[in-house]
Amino acid sequence: MSKRAMAVVVGLTLGFGILLARGATRDRPASAGWLKPAPTAPSAAAGAVGELKVTIKEWDVPTKGAHPHDPAMAPDGSLWFTEQLQNKLGRLDPATGTFKEYVLKIEDSGPHGLVADANGNIWFTGNGKGYIGKLDPKSGDVTAYQMPDAKAEDPHTAVFDARGILWFTVQVGNMVGWLDPNTGKVELKTVQGQRALPYGIAINSKGVPFFCEFGTNKMAKIDPQTMAITEFKLPEGARPRRMAIDAEDKIYFTDYEGGNLGRLDPATSAVKMWPSPGGAKSAPYGITITPDGAVWFSESGMKPNTMVRFDPKTEQFARTTIPSGGGTVRNMVATPDGRVYIACSGVNKVGVVQPSR
Repeated sequence: MSKRAMAVVVGLTLGFGILLARGATRDRPASAGWLKPAPTAPSAAAGAVGELKVTIKEWDVPTKGAHPHDPAMAPDGSLWFTEQLQNKLGRLDPATGTFKEYVLKIEDSGPHGLVADANGNIWFTGNGKGYIGKLDPKSGDVTAYQMPDAKAEDPHTAVFDARGILWFTVQVGNMVGWLDPNTGKVELKTVQGQRALPYGIAINSKGVPFFCEFGTNKMAKIDPQTMAITEFKLPEGARPRRMAIDAEDKIYFTDYEGGNLGRLDPATSAVKMWPSPGGAKSAPYGITITPDGAVWFSESGMKPNTMVRFDPKTEQFARTTIPSGGGTVRNMVATPDGRVYIACSGVNKVGVVQPSR
């Protein structure tokens, strides 16, 4: 295993993200108090939690030890995923169960986030080598766009806006940025504060990017024209990790540290928090919103991991466990027909969550 892969393994084992969020540095030794919450068996939280009626189908990733990190959906409905520890991207046809894997030529790229463009090209963050890549699935060719600042060492999560501009976060580098696929130009903006740790990112209906500041209790938005950043304060102690935006441009986020589902209304700055069904140590992580407006997320601190559905109209939760255990569902994506694609990193699987009709 390469030095970079070993470093990623160590970081994942120690719950690297939450270590940083609590103020650790790369050279600072970890202590038990900084580790990710110990897995907890699912139990009923305050209030009624219904049974989530879904079918969850999972597939083993062909390459062992791939550590599938993020999933994405291509225009043809295929499920794509990053194989962070094996330097590959993978594609699954959920209809046939057929896989195809693409080896990245830049060693130790550490592919992390990914997203498809309208033409079916797959864009990914080379988290280990400071670049963003574009894979042409037809030829297998990869175009690499290096970060113009060496401090932007770890591009993290990426998303396209309606104009076709790719927006992304840089977690340890403490930046956000955009890439124009037509010109290859990359623009970066440093986030105020030394430990903002930009993480999840999404675009609202007006084309405004919002992102999570995992290192503090804030969400933020970026002015697409000036790159000016406006922050929104969350309750003390909250640590937003992933986010999704609903049809009314309200922002739902997972409070990984506090064990809550949160909602921010940027129009008023109002914030509402709901305790996750698994409680304070449930470590909610990946999140998405299906076309019917339901909010879906996974509790990574539960053993086995859970899938949770939240109905914003009734404010009721429903929950089920992931058959394989999940092994930490770090991100998820909703399909137009209401399914949810997941990547189960610790058990080397990808899956599809199908709501019962």
